[in-house]
Amino acid sequence: MEAYILDWANLLLRWLHVITAIAWIGSSFYFVWLDNSLLKPQDPELLEKGVSGELWAVHGGGFYNPQKYLVAPKQLPEHLHWFYWESYSTWMSGFALLVVLYLFNARTYLIDPNVFNWGPAAAVVAALCFLVVGWLVYDAICRIAGTGERADRTVGIAVAVFVAAAAWLACHLFAGRAAFLIVGAMIATIMSANVLMVIIPGQRKVVAAMRAGEPVDPIHGQLGKQRSVHNTYFTLPVLFAMLSNHYSMVYSAKYNWLVLIAIMLAGALIRQFFVLRHKQVYNFWYPAAGVALLAAVAWSLAPSGAGTGAAAFHEPLEPQDITQVQQVVAQRCVVCHNAQLPNKGIQLQTPELLKSHAQVVYQQAVVQRTMPLNNATAMTEEERALLGRWFQAGAPLAASR
Repeated sequence: MEAYILDWANLLLRWLHVITAIAWIGSSFYFVWLDNSLLKPQDPELLEKGVSGELWAVHGGGFYNPQKYLVAPKQLPEHLHWFYWESYSTWMSGFALLVVLYLFNARTYLIDPNVFNWGPAAAVVAALCFLVVGWLVYDAICRIAGTGERADRTVGIAVAVFVAAAAWLACHLFAGRAAFLIVGAMIATIMSANVLMVIIPGQRKVVAAMRAGEPVDPIHGQLGKQRSVHNTYFTLPVLFAMLSNHYSMVYSAKYNWLVLIAIMLAGALIRQFFVLRHKQVYNFWYPAAGVALLAAVAWSLAPSGAGTGAAAFHEPLEPQDITQVQQVVAQRCVVCHNAQLPNKGIQLQTPELLKSHAQVVYQQAVVQRTMPLNNATAMTEEERALLGRWFQAGAPLAASR
Protein backbone atom coordinates (compact mmCIF):
# COMPACT_ATOMS: atom_id res chain seq x y z
CA MET A 1 0.00 0.00 0.00
CA GLU A 2 2.89 2.38 0.77
CA ALA A 3 4.31 1.91 -2.73
CA TYR A 4 0.86 2.54 -4.22
CA ILE A 5 0.47 5.79 -2.26
CA LEU A 6 3.94 6.91 -3.31
CA ASP A 7 3.07 6.21 -6.96
CA TRP A 8 0.04 8.50 -6.68
CA ALA A 9 2.10 11.19 -4.93
CA ASN A 10 4.66 10.87 -7.72
CA LEU A 11 1.99 11.17 -10.42
CA LEU A 12 0.16 14.16 -8.92
CA LEU A 13 3.33 16.05 -7.97
CA ARG A 14 4.82 15.45 -11.42
CA TRP A 15 1.60 16.72 -13.02
CA LEU A 16 1.64 19.83 -10.82
CA HIS A 17 5.33 20.38 -11.49
CA VAL A 18 4.86 20.24 -15.27
CA ILE A 19 1.89 22.65 -15.13
CA THR A 20 3.70 25.24 -13.03
CA ALA A 21 6.91 24.85 -15.06
CA ILE A 22 4.99 25.56 -18.27
CA ALA A 23 3.62 28.74 -16.68
CA TRP A 24 7.05 29.86 -15.46
CA ILE A 25 9.01 29.01 -18.59
CA GLY A 26 6.29 30.45 -20.80
CA SER A 27 6.29 33.79 -19.00
CA SER A 28 10.10 33.82 -18.89
CA PHE A 29 10.44 33.16 -22.61
CA TYR A 30 7.75 35.74 -23.34
CA PHE A 31 9.48 38.52 -21.41
CA VAL A 32 12.87 37.74 -22.94
CA TRP A 33 11.25 37.95 -26.37
CA LEU A 34 9.36 41.11 -25.41
CA ASP A 35 12.42 42.84 -23.98
CA ASN A 36 14.38 42.16 -27.15
CA SER A 37 11.53 43.13 -29.48
CA LEU A 38 10.64 46.53 -28.07
CA LEU A 39 11.13 49.55 -30.34
CA LYS A 40 11.88 53.09 -29.28
CA PRO A 41 8.58 55.02 -29.36
CA GLN A 42 8.13 57.85 -31.85
CA ASP A 43 5.30 59.53 -29.96
CA PRO A 44 6.70 62.57 -28.03
CA GLU A 45 4.09 62.01 -25.34
CA LEU A 46 5.39 58.50 -24.66
CA LEU A 47 8.98 59.74 -24.58
CA GLU A 48 7.96 62.44 -22.13
CA LYS A 49 6.37 59.80 -19.90
CA GLY A 50 9.67 57.90 -19.80
CA VAL A 51 8.73 55.01 -22.11
CA SER A 52 11.94 53.49 -23.49
CA GLY A 53 10.33 50.82 -25.68
CA GLU A 54 6.96 49.68 -26.94
CA LEU A 55 5.46 46.98 -29.10
CA TRP A 56 2.19 46.44 -30.89
CA ALA A 57 0.97 42.86 -31.06
CA VAL A 58 -2.21 41.03 -31.98
CA HIS A 59 -3.45 37.92 -30.18
CA GLY A 60 -6.76 36.29 -29.44
CA GLY A 61 -8.75 38.78 -31.50
CA GLY A 62 -7.36 41.85 -29.73
CA PHE A 63 -4.48 44.31 -29.99
CA TYR A 64 -1.90 44.79 -27.27
CA ASN A 65 0.52 47.65 -26.69
CA PRO A 66 3.06 46.73 -23.97
CA GLN A 67 5.37 49.57 -22.94
CA LYS A 68 8.57 49.49 -20.93
CA TYR A 69 9.84 52.35 -18.80
CA LEU A 70 13.60 52.82 -18.54
CA VAL A 71 13.48 52.77 -14.73
CA ALA A 72 9.88 53.31 -13.68
CA PRO A 73 6.89 55.49 -14.61
CA LYS A 74 6.74 58.93 -13.05
CA GLN A 75 3.55 57.96 -11.27
CA LEU A 76 3.28 54.46 -9.89
CA PRO A 77 0.10 52.60 -10.91
CA GLU A 78 -2.18 51.48 -8.12
CA HIS A 79 -2.30 47.86 -9.32
CA LEU A 80 0.88 45.98 -10.21
CA HIS A 81 1.17 42.35 -11.28
CA TRP A 82 4.16 40.52 -9.88
CA PHE A 83 5.51 37.47 -11.72
CA TYR A 84 6.91 35.22 -9.03
CA TRP A 85 4.42 32.56 -8.00
CA GLU A 86 5.09 30.68 -11.24
CA SER A 87 8.72 30.33 -10.14
CA TYR A 88 8.02 29.50 -6.51
CA SER A 89 5.34 26.92 -7.36
CA THR A 90 7.62 25.22 -9.87
CA TRP A 91 10.45 24.93 -7.36
CA MET A 92 8.25 23.77 -4.47
CA SER A 93 6.50 21.10 -6.53
CA GLY A 94 9.83 19.97 -8.00
CA PHE A 95 11.45 19.76 -4.57
CA ALA A 96 8.49 17.78 -3.23
CA LEU A 97 8.85 15.39 -6.17
CA LEU A 98 12.59 15.05 -5.48
CA VAL A 99 11.85 14.19 -1.85
CA VAL A 100 9.13 11.65 -2.62
CA LEU A 101 10.90 9.87 -5.46
CA TYR A 102 14.63 10.17 -4.71
CA LEU A 103 15.32 11.23 -1.13
CA PHE A 104 12.62 9.05 0.43
CA ASN A 105 13.95 6.08 -1.58
CA ALA A 106 17.60 7.02 -1.40
CA ARG A 107 18.92 3.46 -1.28
CA THR A 108 16.97 2.59 -4.43
CA TYR A 109 17.21 5.74 -6.57
CA LEU A 110 20.02 7.87 -5.17
CA ILE A 111 22.74 5.35 -4.44
CA ASP A 112 24.64 3.13 -6.85
CA PRO A 113 27.33 1.15 -4.96
CA ASN A 114 29.24 0.78 -8.21
CA VAL A 115 29.61 4.57 -8.35
CA PHE A 116 29.98 5.47 -4.66
CA ASN A 117 29.07 3.19 -1.78
CA TRP A 118 27.64 5.18 1.11
CA GLY A 119 24.61 5.30 3.37
CA PRO A 120 21.20 6.84 2.56
CA ALA A 121 21.53 9.63 5.17
CA ALA A 122 24.86 10.83 3.78
CA ALA A 123 23.57 10.67 0.21
CA VAL A 124 20.47 12.68 1.08
CA VAL A 125 22.52 15.36 2.86
CA ALA A 126 24.90 15.55 -0.11
CA ALA A 127 22.00 15.93 -2.54
CA LEU A 128 20.57 18.80 -0.48
CA CYS A 129 24.03 20.40 -0.29
CA PHE A 130 24.14 20.51 -4.09
CA LEU A 131 21.03 22.73 -4.03
CA VAL A 132 22.24 25.07 -1.28
CA VAL A 133 25.93 25.28 -2.18
CA GLY A 134 25.05 25.59 -5.87
CA TRP A 135 23.12 28.79 -5.18
CA LEU A 136 25.76 30.20 -2.80
CA VAL A 137 28.60 29.68 -5.28
CA TYR A 138 26.61 31.05 -8.22
CA ASP A 139 25.47 34.10 -6.24
CA ALA A 140 29.03 34.78 -5.09
CA ILE A 141 30.26 34.65 -8.69
CA CYS A 142 27.63 37.19 -9.77
CA ARG A 143 28.25 39.55 -6.85
CA ILE A 144 32.03 39.50 -7.23
CA ALA A 145 31.90 40.08 -11.00
CA GLY A 146 29.23 42.80 -10.90
CA THR A 147 27.21 43.97 -13.90
CA GLY A 148 28.05 45.21 -17.37
CA GLU A 149 28.95 43.55 -20.65
CA ARG A 150 32.46 42.55 -19.60
CA ALA A 151 31.24 41.30 -16.22
CA ASP A 152 28.48 39.28 -17.88
CA ARG A 153 31.05 37.49 -20.02
CA THR A 154 33.18 36.69 -16.96
CA VAL A 155 30.15 35.44 -15.06
CA GLY A 156 29.08 33.28 -17.98
CA ILE A 157 32.44 31.53 -18.18
CA ALA A 158 32.75 31.10 -14.41
CA VAL A 159 29.22 29.72 -14.05
CA ALA A 160 29.75 27.31 -16.97
CA VAL A 161 32.93 25.97 -15.32
CA PHE A 162 31.14 25.63 -11.99
CA VAL A 163 28.19 23.74 -13.49
CA ALA A 164 30.57 21.42 -15.34
CA ALA A 165 32.44 20.71 -12.09
CA ALA A 166 29.14 20.05 -10.31
CA ALA A 167 28.10 17.64 -13.08
CA TRP A 168 31.40 15.75 -12.76
CA LEU A 169 31.07 15.52 -8.98
CA ALA A 170 27.41 14.46 -9.01
CA CYS A 171 28.10 11.68 -11.52
CA HIS A 172 30.88 10.37 -9.24
CA LEU A 173 28.69 10.41 -6.12
CA PHE A 174 25.18 9.38 -7.17
CA ALA A 175 23.50 6.87 -9.44
CA GLY A 176 23.59 8.25 -12.99
CA ARG A 177 19.84 8.85 -13.16
CA ALA A 178 19.88 10.73 -9.85
CA ALA A 179 23.05 12.64 -10.73
CA PHE A 180 21.48 14.16 -13.82
CA LEU A 181 18.37 15.13 -11.88
CA ILE A 182 20.33 16.64 -8.99
CA VAL A 183 22.38 18.83 -11.33
CA GLY A 184 19.12 19.94 -12.98
CA ALA A 185 17.58 20.60 -9.56
CA MET A 186 20.65 22.62 -8.55
CA ILE A 187 20.32 24.86 -11.61
CA ALA A 188 16.55 25.13 -11.12
CA THR A 189 17.17 26.19 -7.51
CA ILE A 190 19.53 28.90 -8.77
CA MET A 191 16.84 30.09 -11.18
CA SER A 192 14.13 30.27 -8.54
CA ALA A 193 16.49 31.83 -5.98
CA ASN A 194 17.31 34.51 -8.56
CA VAL A 195 13.64 35.45 -8.51
CA LEU A 196 13.27 35.17 -4.72
CA MET A 197 16.56 36.74 -3.62
CA VAL A 198 17.41 39.28 -6.33
CA ILE A 199 14.73 40.09 -8.91
CA ILE A 200 11.66 40.49 -6.68
CA PRO A 201 13.48 42.23 -3.78
CA GLY A 202 14.98 44.68 -6.28
CA GLN A 203 11.57 45.42 -7.75
CA ARG A 204 10.14 45.93 -4.26
CA LYS A 205 12.89 48.43 -3.45
CA VAL A 206 12.10 50.33 -6.65
CA VAL A 207 8.40 50.46 -5.75
CA ALA A 208 9.16 51.50 -2.16
CA ALA A 209 11.46 54.30 -3.33
CA MET A 210 8.83 55.59 -5.74
CA ARG A 211 6.09 55.57 -3.12
CA ALA A 212 8.39 57.49 -0.76
CA GLY A 213 9.23 60.02 -3.48
CA GLU A 214 12.90 59.06 -3.44
CA PRO A 215 15.16 58.62 -6.50
CA VAL A 216 15.26 55.09 -7.89
CA ASP A 217 18.62 53.32 -7.91
CA PRO A 218 19.07 51.80 -11.40
CA ILE A 219 21.26 49.00 -10.00
CA HIS A 220 18.15 47.02 -9.08
CA GLY A 221 17.03 46.94 -12.69
CA GLN A 222 20.53 46.00 -13.86
CA LEU A 223 20.82 43.13 -11.40
CA GLY A 224 17.34 41.90 -12.16
CA LYS A 225 18.03 41.96 -15.90
CA GLN A 226 21.31 40.07 -15.43
CA ARG A 227 19.71 37.29 -13.38
CA SER A 228 16.72 37.09 -15.71
CA VAL A 229 19.01 36.60 -18.71
CA HIS A 230 20.89 33.87 -16.83
CA ASN A 231 17.60 32.12 -16.16
CA THR A 232 16.70 31.98 -19.84
CA TYR A 233 20.01 30.26 -20.68
CA PHE A 234 19.52 27.81 -17.82
CA THR A 235 16.09 26.74 -19.04
CA LEU A 236 16.95 24.23 -21.78
CA PRO A 237 19.72 22.53 -19.76
CA VAL A 238 17.33 22.12 -16.82
CA LEU A 239 14.60 20.70 -19.03
CA PHE A 240 17.02 18.12 -20.44
CA ALA A 241 18.20 17.11 -16.97
CA MET A 242 14.59 16.63 -15.85
CA LEU A 243 13.66 14.55 -18.90
CA SER A 244 16.86 12.48 -18.97
CA ASN A 245 15.63 9.95 -16.39
CA HIS A 246 13.52 8.38 -19.17
CA TYR A 247 16.60 7.65 -21.32
CA SER A 248 19.17 5.40 -19.68
CA MET A 249 21.46 5.62 -22.73
CA VAL A 250 22.59 9.05 -21.52
CA TYR A 251 22.83 8.68 -17.74
CA SER A 252 24.24 5.12 -17.81
CA ALA A 253 27.05 6.01 -20.23
CA LYS A 254 30.61 5.40 -19.05
CA TYR A 255 31.40 9.11 -19.15
CA ASN A 256 27.91 10.28 -18.28
CA TRP A 257 29.17 13.54 -16.82
CA LEU A 258 30.58 14.50 -20.22
CA VAL A 259 27.27 13.58 -21.83
CA LEU A 260 25.41 15.81 -19.35
CA ILE A 261 27.78 18.75 -19.90
CA ALA A 262 27.68 18.43 -23.69
CA ILE A 263 23.90 18.28 -23.95
CA MET A 264 23.41 21.15 -21.50
CA LEU A 265 25.88 23.21 -23.53
CA ALA A 266 23.99 22.33 -26.70
CA GLY A 267 20.78 23.60 -25.08
CA ALA A 268 22.42 26.88 -24.08
CA LEU A 269 23.80 27.38 -27.60
CA ILE A 270 20.43 26.76 -29.20
CA ARG A 271 18.79 29.16 -26.74
CA GLN A 272 21.40 31.79 -27.65
CA PHE A 273 20.24 31.65 -31.25
CA PHE A 274 16.67 32.45 -30.27
CA VAL A 275 17.72 35.25 -27.90
CA LEU A 276 19.67 36.90 -30.74
CA ARG A 277 16.85 36.22 -33.18
CA HIS A 278 14.54 38.33 -31.03
CA LYS A 279 16.96 41.18 -31.77
CA GLN A 280 16.79 40.42 -35.51
CA VAL A 281 20.29 38.92 -35.41
CA TYR A 282 20.44 35.57 -37.19
CA ASN A 283 23.61 33.71 -36.23
CA PHE A 284 23.12 30.12 -37.34
CA TRP A 285 26.51 29.05 -36.00
CA TYR A 286 24.96 28.73 -32.53
CA PRO A 287 22.24 26.19 -33.41
CA ALA A 288 24.65 24.45 -35.79
CA ALA A 289 27.14 24.00 -32.96
CA GLY A 290 24.35 22.81 -30.66
CA VAL A 291 23.07 20.26 -33.15
CA ALA A 292 26.64 19.11 -33.89
CA LEU A 293 27.19 18.51 -30.17
CA LEU A 294 23.97 16.49 -29.93
CA ALA A 295 24.93 14.46 -33.00
CA ALA A 296 28.39 13.79 -31.58
CA VAL A 297 26.92 12.58 -28.29
CA ALA A 298 24.39 10.36 -30.10
CA TRP A 299 27.17 8.88 -32.26
CA SER A 300 29.45 8.25 -29.28
CA LEU A 301 26.69 6.43 -27.38
CA ALA A 302 25.50 4.33 -30.33
CA PRO A 303 25.46 0.60 -29.51
CA SER A 304 27.86 -1.70 -31.28
CA GLY A 305 26.69 -4.40 -33.66
CA ALA A 306 26.72 -6.97 -30.88
CA GLY A 307 24.65 -7.13 -27.71
CA THR A 308 21.14 -5.78 -27.95
CA GLY A 309 21.44 -4.63 -31.55
CA ALA A 310 18.65 -5.37 -34.02
CA ALA A 311 20.57 -8.26 -35.57
CA ALA A 312 20.69 -10.07 -32.23
CA PHE A 313 16.87 -10.00 -32.04
CA HIS A 314 16.51 -11.92 -35.29
CA GLU A 315 18.61 -14.86 -34.21
CA PRO A 316 16.47 -18.01 -33.83
CA LEU A 317 15.07 -18.71 -30.39
CA GLU A 318 16.11 -22.19 -29.27
CA PRO A 319 13.99 -24.31 -26.89
CA GLN A 320 16.57 -23.97 -24.13
CA ASP A 321 16.47 -20.17 -24.52
CA ILE A 322 12.98 -19.99 -23.04
CA THR A 323 14.14 -21.70 -19.88
CA GLN A 324 17.12 -19.36 -19.79
CA VAL A 325 14.80 -16.33 -20.13
CA GLN A 326 12.92 -17.45 -17.04
CA GLN A 327 16.20 -17.92 -15.20
CA VAL A 328 17.39 -14.44 -16.18
CA VAL A 329 14.15 -12.86 -14.97
CA ALA A 330 14.30 -14.86 -11.73
CA GLN A 331 17.85 -13.67 -11.07
CA ARG A 332 17.61 -10.08 -12.27
CA CYS A 333 13.99 -8.99 -11.92
CA VAL A 334 11.95 -11.06 -9.47
CA VAL A 335 13.80 -9.60 -6.48
CA CYS A 336 11.74 -6.42 -6.95
CA HIS A 337 8.72 -7.86 -8.76
CA ASN A 338 7.19 -10.63 -6.70
CA ALA A 339 4.09 -11.33 -4.64
CA GLN A 340 5.59 -9.72 -1.52
CA LEU A 341 7.10 -6.73 -3.36
CA PRO A 342 5.11 -6.03 -6.55
CA ASN A 343 6.82 -2.79 -7.58
CA LYS A 344 4.62 -0.80 -9.96
CA GLY A 345 2.05 -3.57 -9.56
CA ILE A 346 4.16 -6.00 -11.63
CA GLN A 347 4.88 -9.59 -10.58
CA LEU A 348 7.20 -11.84 -12.58
CA GLN A 349 7.70 -14.92 -10.43
CA THR A 350 5.80 -17.34 -12.69
CA PRO A 351 6.03 -18.00 -16.46
CA GLU A 352 2.41 -16.91 -16.88
CA LEU A 353 2.99 -13.59 -15.09
CA LEU A 354 6.16 -13.03 -17.10
CA LYS A 355 4.30 -13.55 -20.38
CA SER A 356 1.50 -11.19 -19.31
CA HIS A 357 4.09 -8.45 -18.68
CA ALA A 358 6.32 -9.28 -21.65
CA GLN A 359 5.74 -5.90 -23.30
CA VAL A 360 6.78 -4.01 -20.16
CA VAL A 361 9.83 -6.21 -19.62
CA TYR A 362 10.94 -5.70 -23.22
CA GLN A 363 10.36 -1.96 -23.08
CA GLN A 364 12.08 -1.35 -19.73
CA ALA A 365 14.94 -3.88 -19.85
CA VAL A 366 15.76 -4.02 -23.57
CA VAL A 367 14.61 -0.84 -25.32
CA GLN A 368 14.90 1.84 -22.64
CA ARG A 369 17.34 -0.13 -20.46
CA THR A 370 16.01 1.54 -17.31
CA MET A 371 15.60 -1.79 -15.56
CA PRO A 372 16.97 -3.26 -13.42
CA LEU A 373 17.19 0.09 -11.68
CA ASN A 374 20.81 1.29 -11.77
CA ASN A 375 21.41 -2.24 -13.09
CA ALA A 376 21.62 -3.28 -9.44
CA THR A 377 21.34 -6.98 -10.32
CA ALA A 378 23.98 -6.72 -13.08
CA MET A 379 21.96 -7.78 -16.12
CA THR A 380 24.39 -8.39 -18.99
CA GLU A 381 24.15 -7.29 -22.62
CA GLU A 382 23.73 -10.92 -23.66
CA GLU A 383 20.80 -11.30 -21.28
CA ARG A 384 19.11 -8.20 -22.64
CA ALA A 385 19.58 -9.54 -26.17
CA LEU A 386 18.05 -12.85 -25.08
CA LEU A 387 15.00 -11.04 -23.67
CA GLY A 388 14.73 -9.14 -26.94
CA ARG A 389 14.75 -12.34 -29.04
CA TRP A 390 12.21 -13.93 -26.72
CA PHE A 391 9.82 -10.99 -27.03
CA GLN A 392 10.25 -10.78 -30.80
CA ALA A 393 9.40 -14.48 -30.99
CA GLY A 394 6.06 -13.84 -29.29
CA ALA A 395 7.13 -14.35 -25.66
CA PRO A 396 6.45 -18.10 -25.69
CA LEU A 397 5.95 -20.07 -22.48
CA ALA A 398 7.40 -23.21 -24.00
CA ALA A 399 9.35 -24.05 -27.12
CA SER A 400 7.34 -24.58 -30.32
CA ARG A 401 7.03 -28.17 -31.55
